[in-house]
Amino acid sequence: MRDVLSQIVRWWEAGERFGLATVVGTFRSAPRPPGASMAVLGDEATGSVSGGCVEGAVYELAQQVVGDGTPVLQRYGVSDDDAFSVGLTCGGIIDVFVEPVSRETYPELGEIAASIERREPVAVATIVSGPGRIGARRVVRADGASGTLGSSRLDDAVDDDARGMLAQGLTGVRRYGPEGERRLDDLQVFVQSFAPSPRMLVFGAIDFAAAVARIGKFLGYHVVVCDARPVFATARRFPDADEVVVKWPHDYLSTAVVDERTVICVLTHDPKFDVPLLEVALRTPAAYVGAMGSRRTHEDRLRRLREAGIAEAELARLRSPIGLDLGARTPEETAVSIAAELIQLRWGGSGRALTETTGRIHGDGEAHGHG
Repeated sequence: MRDVLSQIVRWWEAGERFGLATVVGTFRSAPRPPGASMAVLGDEATGSVSGGCVEGAVYELAQQVVGDGTPVLQRYGVSDDDAFSVGLTCGGIIDVFVEPVSRETYPELGEIAASIERREPVAVATIVSGPGRIGARRVVRADGASGTLGSSRLDDAVDDDARGMLAQGLTGVRRYGPEGERRLDDLQVFVQSFAPSPRMLVFGAIDFAAAVARIGKFLGYHVVVCDARPVFATARRFPDADEVVVKWPHDYLSTAVVDERTVICVLTHDPKFDVPLLEVALRTPAAYVGAMGSRRTHEDRLRRLREAGIAEAELARLRSPIGLDLGARTPEETAVSIAAELIQLRWGGSGRALTETTGRIHGDGEAHGHG
């Protein structure tokens, strides 16, 4: 829904009634992840649920839902042998939940949009299938929740799961019994997480850092560039960064917010900066810690870190030399190699050319990260 949020909020504020189609489940090589949305108002549509494969069918279903007011969970999918008959030429399967949206049916939308704008974590849990009230919605925050899915026990179970998913930036379907029993799967509840963008902390105000900041922003990170030298660490040199910090890197990282989605890129290339910085970085819960340098620099860095008391298990987390082996030379190419490694580690790819692999291009999974 984040993709179409600005448009649907305008429609909602204007008092319009429109259809909102959201991908809630994907299987095999689905073209869009859970959470991808398309909104339909009259002959206008915004967003996408399949990259164009089944948009026509979803558009018609959205108009029907707006007309009769009844939410629908629709599966679009085909076998690999019959791919063109339904429209998903990739051979994948997607479950799309289509609901009517207006101030009356979705009174929480304005509040949710405001929270997203303020970068406040919020999750929206919706019953999309089962004997419960289809379309029932609960808005879950770290410190509270509003709305009900039908029973207090179900609400409590969903609240616990939604907060866990929100902490990890995950979106997907969870299954429960009518009273929240986790051993049953009568109900399908779609939990869409709107967590703040994950953070990319880039250390070293060099030309490579400018390229990494640019591609980090493109990938959806909240990018911070940090360097101790004020002449180099300027907003003008790093226009794509959300923040530029002038501080000794290890001092800044010692007080920075670092969670399981944070990416740390150490490009300082100088032992007096990167060794004390990595001492801190390798003891954080960051998803990724990478450091630039030659193999000789890497071996010297490992020696220094061992002397500083860093354990082997902590050293094993270090991605150095940073990035995938793409033969990169320029700052921009190096940034692509770093981005490629981040994507590979996030989704479990092999890093090999697709022409050398077989099987599905996209992995399975019902919960996907948004950042």
